[in-house]
Amino acid sequence: MNPSVPDCDVAIIGAGPAGAAAAARLSQLGQRVHVIERSHFPRFSIGESLLPQSMAYLDAAGLLETVQAAGYQPKNGAAFTHRARTTTIDFRDKTTPGWGTTYQVERADFDQRLIHAAESYGATLEFGTTVSAFDADPERPTLQLDDEHGGTRRLSARFVLDASGYGRVLARLESLERDPRAEPRMAIFSHVADGIDEAAFDREKILIGVHPEDSGIWFWLIPFAEGRASVGVVGDIAALTAQGDTPEARWRALLDQEPRFRHLLRNAKRLREVGEIRGYAASVTRLHGPGYALLGNAGEFLDPVFSSGITIALHSAHLAAPLVDRQLRGGEVDWEDEFETPLRSGVETFRAFVEAWYAGTLQTIVFHEAPPPHFKRWISAVLAGYAWDHENPFVTASRRRLAALAEVCGHRDEVRS
Repeated sequence: MNPSVPDCDVAIIGAGPAGAAAAARLSQLGQRVHVIERSHFPRFSIGESLLPQSMAYLDAAGLLETVQAAGYQPKNGAAFTHRARTTTIDFRDKTTPGWGTTYQVERADFDQRLIHAAESYGATLEFGTTVSAFDADPERPTLQLDDEHGGTRRLSARFVLDASGYGRVLARLESLERDPRAEPRMAIFSHVADGIDEAAFDREKILIGVHPEDSGIWFWLIPFAEGRASVGVVGDIAALTAQGDTPEARWRALLDQEPRFRHLLRNAKRLREVGEIRGYAASVTRLHGPGYALLGNAGEFLDPVFSSGITIALHSAHLAAPLVDRQLRGGEVDWEDEFETPLRSGVETFRAFVEAWYAGTLQTIVFHEAPPPHFKRWISAVLAGYAWDHENPFVTASRRRLAALAEVCGHRDEVRS
């Protein structure tokens, strides 16, 4: 071993979608990539409903054919239900050019396919290993790795990308965490054999339900292929925990309270233990530092309501990978202007939509009988993942435009009552 030569060019913490996309892209660009993952694949994860914008990022990373060959459930939009009101948003009917369809995926299979595709491009994978320490350095950042057998070693790189998701490794080790500016909520979820026998049910759309008495509580039903589905509920921690003594008791009690979900899932059989995630929102003071950058959930996570997590993760990898390659080849990179600022612009668009959902203004728009058609197409574009399209006024002035449109649609807190 030559101590003057780093162990790899790029070390990537985490083998989820952001890590896999960055690893695939950088390996194709000729960089020596080493991916460190603390778990073993396949492993369960939520965040199972993709957005159409993510398809372009998968394509750019050389991962699109892998996804298309997997036989996942196609997705073309979202359906919403509240009391007797139902409505749909078709992602193909949008203002922004680009993909209008995508997939709904079981993440255990999806993530494994992506990371092994990255391996086929030349990335080295290491599972069952935890990053326990980090030395930031603009030229030779170093990680301390602890394997599951008790071994510890140092790994040097020329650049480090943190794609550790909810583990948020560098955010913790570099003291980057900050208040996420979001109410503490929780998600309760499981997979089912859904048994849905309603011919009119559209499996190509995620179904989002609003609690009939408390619109701060909402439900998801994500149909998968072969009659399976992901079913979950999100809301205020105190409100949800009051529904029962165990995650399963809470999950069942809440699903029984939403008429559409109760009807659709009357024949459902649970396939896995009910899980919970509490206080999932996260934010950081910065997304880059000397010799490193944070991707996806390792930096910012908002809320699952519009399935933005994987799109943000893939967008961050799409931005970061060519910048890392350029820097390692001796070029100049302004990580603030070329990575952090553009990435955060789309995150803030999604944040405005999430906040408008919980405030009731976006629910007013969604459930309005006849919102102005062009406005609906602008909103459809954002919900399809095109949160970086600055030709869209609901991207450039999200909060103001949403508030104005809600007023046009007669928002008087009627959805929240």
